[in-house]
Order: sequence, then structure tokens, then C-alpha cells
Amino acid sequence: MAIKLIANYSKRLGLPGYSSHQFSVSVETELVATNDIAGEAERLYHLLQSNVDEQILTTGFVPPADYGMDQPGNTTPIERHRDSASNRSTPIGNWRQGPAWKCSDKQRELILKLVEEHQLDKDDVEALANERFNKGVRILNKVEASGLIDELIDTYGGGNRQGGNNRRNGSAYQGRRAA
Repeated sequence: MAIKLIANYSKRLGLPGYSSHQFSVSVETELVATNDIAGEAERLYHLLQSNVDEQILTTGFVPPADYGMDQPGNTTPIERHRDSASNRSTPIGNWRQGPAWKCSDKQRELILKLVEEHQLDKDDVEALANERFNKGVRILNKVEASGLIDELIDTYGGGNRQGGNNRRNGSAYQGRRAA
């Protein structure tokens, strides 16, 4: 009767900028004799360990410490529009240029739509995101963006929503403003 011996060896190394890399090797072999299982396991372990150590020496891309962060000096000035009825300066195209958004495209579009429809000041929305999530609007993940959207809808309303609460799963914005 053949005995299967399965060995795995994995190593993860921490790198600068909260990065890491990992390499893992697994092998499965059949032993004909059962008299030296411990010796064969030790041989496989050392073989896998030396191969993983050899391969993991090459780290590949290591991001710099500020990788993926907004660069304060690279922001584009916000184009603003003065509404003649309220004499209020409102943002146009807020957050449309610069680093990529972390939330979904639909969430980004909805946030921009709410800002535009309710003539919200981008700085106020940015301050709200920082207050609630300790980060700017652009770098909110999907769950955080959903929370921001809920708060914007609860605070400013969702436009002309028919039949009351049209949000699915507590986060989707269904309303449309009447033309």
C-alpha cells in the first residue's frame, strides 16, 4: 500500500510601504515504504524551503511610501459656477481629475450627481468624508462611499423620489429630478 506525503512551504516577507510578497510551493509524493516517513518529510521540507528562499530573493515591484496617495501639489483647481438665484458658488466637475477613485464608477457618478443637484460645496462633502472615514472622497472604498451616499441622501434628499424610500439594500439612489 502506497502512502501519500503532501508537503507545503510558504514564506511571506514584509516590504516598505505596507507591501509584502509571498511565495509558496506544494508537492505531493507517494512513499513505497513506511519505514522512513520522518526522513522523507525532512528531506522534502528542506528541498521546498531552499527553493522558496531562492525564489523569494527577487522582490519585483516595491511601491514607494506614498504610492496611491493623493499628491497635494498635483491637484487641479476646482472650476466653480455662481448660481444667480442663490448667489452661491457651486463646484462643477469636482473630483473629476487627479488620482483614480477607489469606489465603483456608479458610486462616483452618484456622488457627483448629488453634489451637482443639491449644489453642495465640494469642500463640505470632503470634510464630511474626512469626519466619518478619516479620508477624502476619492479614496473611499465601496462600503465607505455607500455610507457617504446614504448620509448625503438622508441630509439633502435624493431629488424627486417617488413612493418614499427607493433605496435598495440601504444604499442605492433611485430618484431623478423632475425636469
